[in-house]
Amino acid sequence: MKDSISILSTRPIDGALIEKAAYQNITIDTLTFIKVEKIVIDEVAAQIAILSRQAATVVFTSINAVEIVVETMPADAVMPDWKIYCIGGATFTLVKKYWAYESLIYTAKTATELAEKITSDKVPSVTFFCGNKRREELPGLLRNENITVNELVVYETIETPVKTDKKYDGILFFSPSAVTSFFTENKPSQDTTLFAIGKTTANTLKEFCLNNIIISEFPAKDQLVDKAIEFYNNE
Repeated sequence: MKDSISILSTRPIDGALIEKAAYQNITIDTLTFIKVEKIVIDEVAAQIAILSRQAATVVFTSINAVEIVVETMPADAVMPDWKIYCIGGATFTLVKKYWAYESLIYTAKTATELAEKITSDKVPSVTFFCGNKRREELPGLLRNENITVNELVVYETIETPVKTDKKYDGILFFSPSAVTSFFTENKPSQDTTLFAIGKTTANTLKEFCLNNIIISEFPAKDQLVDKAIEFYNNE
């Protein structure tokens, strides 16, 4: 490893992760390339209120959806009797904070894997809480299998491009939207290694560059940082 490694994280990460990297002579700068805003219209809020009082099968693929749905539930509602399919990592951790473990039917690394499990479980219909820029993989695969998908959009992702002239050894990407936002104003050096939190983010990176791309085995911020530390320690 070089005497010092410089990495850019395209979203804020915990100070503990930055310190962990610093012990390995890796400096992590953070810049925010997207922001998330709640957009629960009255009709969606009404549907969430109804769902909060009945059994349902629901899907979460982001922590933003989990937080906003819980926040939108009526104040007098108890945690609903839902069967939950969710992405792993931070989303899984947050779901466990609010629901009993028995409510978690399945967790997966990717939306595609999640859709395949829902299909194999012969679930007739699901409610999918998502953002305005949700990917097509999960709802598309489910509808192809004649599974009814009730999509409730609860937030929007807004790109906030930032220009940076600093040359980094590595860049961490946590979503396709952050990739698009980053490349609106920047182009990394060819020898900069790019780290993607999952295959979808990696595939979006491939649309913009030919750089070396390292993919985290698990969709979590700490796992991606660990992947970068491991990569540079083995150089």
